[in-house]
Amino acid sequence: MNHHGMSHLCKNYYLCPYKPYPKLRLMAKIITLGEIMIRLSTEGNARFVQANHFRIVPGGGEANVAVSLANYGHEACFVSKLPTHEIGQIAVNALRSYGVDTQYIVRGGDRVGLYYAETGASMRPSKVIYDRAHSAIAESAPDEFDFDEIMQGAQWFHWSGITPALSDNAAQLVKRACESARRNGVMVSVDLNFRKKLWTSEKAISVMRPLMQYVDVCIGNEEDALLCLGFKPDADVEGGRTDAEGYHRIFELMAREFGFKYVVSTLRESFSASHNGWKALIYNGKEFYESRRYDINPIVDRVGGGDSFAAGLIHGLLTKSTQGEALEFAVAASALKHTVYGDFNLMSADEVESLVQGNASGRVQR
Repeated sequence: MNHHGMSHLCKNYYLCPYKPYPKLRLMAKIITLGEIMIRLSTEGNARFVQANHFRIVPGGGEANVAVSLANYGHEACFVSKLPTHEIGQIAVNALRSYGVDTQYIVRGGDRVGLYYAETGASMRPSKVIYDRAHSAIAESAPDEFDFDEIMQGAQWFHWSGITPALSDNAAQLVKRACESARRNGVMVSVDLNFRKKLWTSEKAISVMRPLMQYVDVCIGNEEDALLCLGFKPDADVEGGRTDAEGYHRIFELMAREFGFKYVVSTLRESFSASHNGWKALIYNGKEFYESRRYDINPIVDRVGGGDSFAAGLIHGLLTKSTQGEALEFAVAASALKHTVYGDFNLMSADEVESLVQGNASGRVQR
């Protein structure tokens, strides 16, 4: 019997196609693994060369996912390594302030990764410059983490393609975590998240493809699928137009080749840096579901939009009875994130549900 008293359920209960019981409303223990950085942002829409000072905003892929899930009431545990000095403490404190469990963050190493961000406007895109080489997590050794202990009692483990891109050590870390998740009957999701500034497509494919055997839920857009896994969809996305139909074949092929239970992609239409269309598509091996489309204008901050989607999807698959309901929650959550400054999606589950139910007016809630 596990800590939720769920001995009668199969270990992959949440994604079983046949469920003898309704979905449980119990909150889950969810593990995310990755790097949290300090973001240095220019004020407003200022360019880097105009900046006399930067705003400090902690954030980073899987940390952003953990914050969202903590906001939804889950036991969200972020696994990483951060230095013992005060800059490392800034990152730990940021996570704690939103209710993320930081007990599995190893302390040590020399530096916290940094990245600089300027927010685009109109036809000028946003820009990010990394200064993250040799961060504590990139230099960490896999045996610093006891993943079997970390996965104890967990229902879900999430990682992204950013983490194995950091270093060969970090790639080993991800592999160990995935193996432990499999041993402990924990669901595994990945956000492919290809970052060309961190590695080449050839290197990504060589590292990512072997890790897919551990993955139950694969999230990635058309570019990620091509550059991380070598799949090419039959869709024209250059002009920002995304045809969900073009994804059907590639989703089927990916599910068949890697045994994914779900394949999911966000479909973004970029009209400008401040105006995007946003929807998503999910496939469960039998049926496709395309979400409603949101028109996001103006965008406040799109950094972390994909992470908020991944977190919404995890919450949805754990608590909703259909893949469609899960996807609608994820798309609404990530649409709302575009209106929130910083990396973290600071929305409650109720606020997301309100948008799912159709309240997009933005009127004052009294």
